[in-house]
Amino acid sequence: MPEELETILRLVAEGKLSPDEASPIIDALTRAERDADPPPRRDRFDRRIERAGRRLARAHRRIDDAFRHVDERLDAELSGADSARGRQLRIRVTERGRQVVNLRIPIGFVDAALGFVPGLGGDQSERIRDAVRSGAVGPIIDVEDPDGDGVLISVE
Repeated sequence: MPEELETILRLVAEGKLSPDEASPIIDALTRAERDADPPPRRDRFDRRIERAGRRLARAHRRIDDAFRHVDERLDAELSGADSARGRQLRIRVTERGRQVVNLRIPIGFVDAALGFVPGLGGDQSERIRDAVRSGAVGPIIDVEDPDGDGVLISVE
């Protein structure tokens, strides 16, 4: 593999050059290589490197799409479209008046995360899911006994 192609691939791997920026350069380098007489024999390693470069370019495009999607959602939230909705579920547990758990779960992961919270029954889980779906903000479950043991689950 020519040193120039290695350099371009290294720059892409280091993030100093995007796959979209590298693509025309790689095309020009490989075109010059193909036009040379006689055409150089490509070995398996060169083909693997080129496939890896193409995969990297596809992955980079998917990441760009994901970031674009996140940016659009953030713009919508910042513009006030979802300002009345909570952004996280908070679970606080106290024992003898001392906080022992303070867990924040992004609202988008509530359904998946509730299955992993020990001691949370089906009725409580459904109550939390309903509150999140309805866009409620504030306490959902707030239980405290005289010894200072308690649980507070709220949408913030």
